Amino acid sequence: MAKSIIIYIDADACPVKDETYRVAERHRLKVFVVANSFVNTPRTDWIERVIVPAGADVADDWIVERVEPGDIVITADVPLAARVVAKGAEALAPSGKAFTASSIGLQLATRNLMQDLREAGAVTGGPRPFSPRDRSEFLQSLERSVSRLKRMGFHAG
Repeated sequence: MAKSIIIYIDADACPVKDETYRVAERHRLKVFVVANSFVNTPRTDWIERVIVPAGADVADDWIVERVEPGDIVITADVPLAARVVAKGAEALAPSGKAFTASSIGLQLATRNLMQDLREAGAVTGGPRPFSPRDRSEFLQSLERSVSRLKRMGFHAG
């Protein structure tokens, strides 16, 4: 029997929760919203809020312990994405950019370089503001991921 597609949201600072809910509802997919503090979620049986204890990487660890091929993780956290991809699952950034086995090494190196530059004071700005185009790109990317997984034999809840 084929596995059901599950979506995990690394929710603490995720700007595309509502978009994820819309796609999940359309495809009848289970969603876990994982955070270390209260996050408001719609009251429905296919969305489950998970509040983990405070601490570095506790939410990430919860997700990685459960994720498997056929699942999708929504996160801006590159190290979490690397762990998810290593387990054979899909990872999408809120901008819609996919983290893949072929790209994750460069994405991690870039993230680490930027962190070092910020700590040294060479880079003082953060990422550009999240835009409506980013939301649109995310929706398209999530739809493509779900459709691809369904073609691979994974199914809705």
